Amino acid sequence: MPDTAWKKHVVVAGLAAFLLAFPLLVQDAFLLRLFTEALMWIGLAITWDLIAGYIGYLNFGHGVFFGFGAYATTILFTKADLPFWPSLAVGGGVAALAALAIGWPVLRLRGAYFAIATWAFGRAVMQLALVLDITGGPDGMRLPPFLNPHFFAYVMLGLVGATYAVLWVLLERAPFGLKLKAIREDESGSLAIGLNPAKLKLQALVLSAAPAGLIGGVYAYWITFIDPASVFGDLVTDQAVVMAVFGGLGTLIGPAIGAVFFLTFKTYFWAYLSDYQVLYLIILGVAIAACVVFLPDGIWGAVVRRQEGRRALRKGLSLREGPTAPPPAGTKTHAPLRHKGGEEG
Repeated sequence: MPDTAWKKHVVVAGLAAFLLAFPLLVQDAFLLRLFTEALMWIGLAITWDLIAGYIGYLNFGHGVFFGFGAYATTILFTKADLPFWPSLAVGGGVAALAALAIGWPVLRLRGAYFAIATWAFGRAVMQLALVLDITGGPDGMRLPPFLNPHFFAYVMLGLVGATYAVLWVLLERAPFGLKLKAIREDESGSLAIGLNPAKLKLQALVLSAAPAGLIGGVYAYWITFIDPASVFGDLVTDQAVVMAVFGGLGTLIGPAIGAVFFLTFKTYFWAYLSDYQVLYLIILGVAIAACVVFLPDGIWGAVVRRQEGRRALRKGLSLREGPTAPPPAGTKTHAPLRHKGGEEG
């Protein structure tokens, strides 16, 4: 096994051991809440990045799938008396069906038109949830409390971990990821090589919506209260966008890093500067602008680019300092020419 691959396996194994052991070792409810929330935002950021980073379509309605999963799980769990796990599975299915329904017409649009259409879809669904009786209208819905933070930490860990593993296989190890990148680079050209962009984009949208719906269902049971603004509002999508852009688009590691950085900043800010809400938005806006200008590829993209530069530099130095191969046998060598003016007479 190459040295680099061995190090990667060690890092992945160590990280997995840490994540599995953290809920067992930590008994503080606040830390467990932060751990669960961080996992939730990592899941939302990487699923949003599937459309934005790998295809190049800015989806400003991603939070609506989160809301569909939350409401479907809550309605089945509280009004149909269905157990939590079947309710959660149906919630993920409802989010996937919503992606199919909206994706078929909307994915025919590109650029700003697609972004506006997805945003408008999210706003329309939120307004609909505000007037329907089955959703509780503006008063929202309550779920029976289940006061076990370790349970939600491990459920969220398993869900986000499984999502990450599936996306890693499909996007980094299977041809599916290469096809999506081909669409991102040149959608018209992808038709020339036999791809079906419409079908692939719809598959990617469903693949990003289903985990978001499952995360929404777990969130609803964890928080025990949801309303249209909290699960269908723009804040869900906006924060996922910031995390993915800050960490690095088109990767699975970047959005996770961005989610951890963003949640850390958010927690410390509201803990010590909660009286300055306007300052929070100002700092967030400045951070996003600085990231776009100075780190266009995000934190992880900057790290990867720096490592590639170092490897290229080391490779160039090794080629320059390497031994010079002897001339082939039978090749005549000539002494360097000397000017007559330099000869001693």
